[in-house]
Amino acid sequence: MTAAFESRKMRLILPLLMLLVPLAGCTFAVGEREPAVTPPPAAEATALPAAVISAADAEHLLLTDLYRRVSPSVVNIQALTSDAAGAVVSDRRGSGFVYDRRGHIITNAHLVLGADILRVTLLNAYVVPAALVGADSFSDLAVVKVEAASERLQPLRIGSSATLQVGQRAVAIGNPFGLNSSLTAGVISGLGRALPSADMLESAVMAGFDNPAIIQIDVAMRPGNSGGPLLDSQGLAIGISTAIRSDSGGFQGVAFAVPADTMRRVIPELIAKGRVDYAWMGISVMREDGGYGVAGLSAALDLPVARGVLLRGVSEGSPAHRAGLRGGDAAVELRGEAVCAGGDVIIAINGYHFANLDALVTYLVQNAQPGDEVELLVIRDKQTLEFTLMLEQRPAEARRTLDCQERG
Repeated sequence: MTAAFESRKMRLILPLLMLLVPLAGCTFAVGEREPAVTPPPAAEATALPAAVISAADAEHLLLTDLYRRVSPSVVNIQALTSDAAGAVVSDRRGSGFVYDRRGHIITNAHLVLGADILRVTLLNAYVVPAALVGADSFSDLAVVKVEAASERLQPLRIGSSATLQVGQRAVAIGNPFGLNSSLTAGVISGLGRALPSADMLESAVMAGFDNPAIIQIDVAMRPGNSGGPLLDSQGLAIGISTAIRSDSGGFQGVAFAVPADTMRRVIPELIAKGRVDYAWMGISVMREDGGYGVAGLSAALDLPVARGVLLRGVSEGSPAHRAGLRGGDAAVELRGEAVCAGGDVIIAINGYHFANLDALVTYLVQNAQPGDEVELLVIRDKQTLEFTLMLEQRPAEARRTLDCQERG
C-alpha cells in the first residue's frame, strides 16, 4: 500500500468520524477511549393508593362475599331414568336451592320430570336421595324433598322481581357440567320475555300458554346451571335459571330465568298439593311478536289506545264468552299477516292497567286463582265499558274459538 493511498484514505475517514460525534451525542475527541456510561437508577415500583385498589376491587369483593353467603344453599341434582331392565338410559345433572329447613328444594321441572331416581348433593358433598313433591310444566318449576338434618339445610331468601330493571347486576350460581357451585355474573338484558315452557316439556298439555315475565340475562350459562338461583347484589333470589338460547349447542350470550314473583306463587302450591291451578279467562290473542300487539296495530286499525290486549277471539263457553266479551269480526291483511280486527281491547284488570299480553298473563299467573271474580276495563268501538267475570281453571283440552272464522 503506497503512502499516497494511505494519505487519501485518512482524508476520507476523518470527516466521517467527525460527523459521527454529534450524532452519537459524545464529547470525547477522535482517538480517545469512550468513557464507561453508568445507567440511571431504576425508578422504584410503587403500588397505587389503597383507596384506588379498594375501589377497583369493590365489585369482586361483593361477588366473593355473595358467593360465600349463598353457595351453601345451592345444591347439585342428579336425575336418573331407567329402562324396563333397570339400565340407566338418562343421567341428567342440574342445580337447585334450599327453600326451607323441612328439606324442600326448588329446581326446574324439565330436570326432574320423568326421573326414576333423584339424588341431591348438599353442603359439604353430602349426598341424599330425594322425592318429587310436585312439578309444573307451565312455569318449569318443581319441588323435591330430602331428609336431612336442619344444619345441612340453609334456605335461600327469595326476593321480588317486580322492580327489576335492565342493566341491573345479575349473578348465577349453579353446577355447569357437574362443576359444583360455579359463579358467573352479568346484567339483566331484557324483561317481559315469554317461553312456551309447557309446549317444550309435555305434549299432553294444552298448547298456547306461555311462561310469562321471563328475565333475559347475559350471564354465562351451561348445561347443569338449570335450576340454580339468579341473584341480585344483596344475595336474594330474583329468579331461577331455566334455559339458554342456542342455535349451535353452546352459550350465545342469551339466557333466561323464571322470575321470583312466579316462584312465590307456584312453589307454596306445589308443596301444598303437588300441582298448580291457573286462572283462565278464555281469550284468544294474536302473537304480539313483530309489532302485532296493540301498540303496533293501533294506527293501522284506528284503535283509540296504544296499550292493552286486542281480542282475536273468545273460547266458547269460557268466562270471557259468558261475560259478553267479543273477538274480532273483520279479517284484514297487515304487513303480510292475517289480522282479525274489530275485537274488544282489554286495558285493565282489577284497576291494573297493562301494556300487552305478557303483562296480563303475568297478572293472572302471579295474582289470580280459579274462582276469583275480576273487573275488566274494555274498549269497544271507542267506548269504555266494564265487565265482571269469574275466572276458571285452565281446561285440559282446547275449546272452539269464536273469532273472524266463526263469526264472519
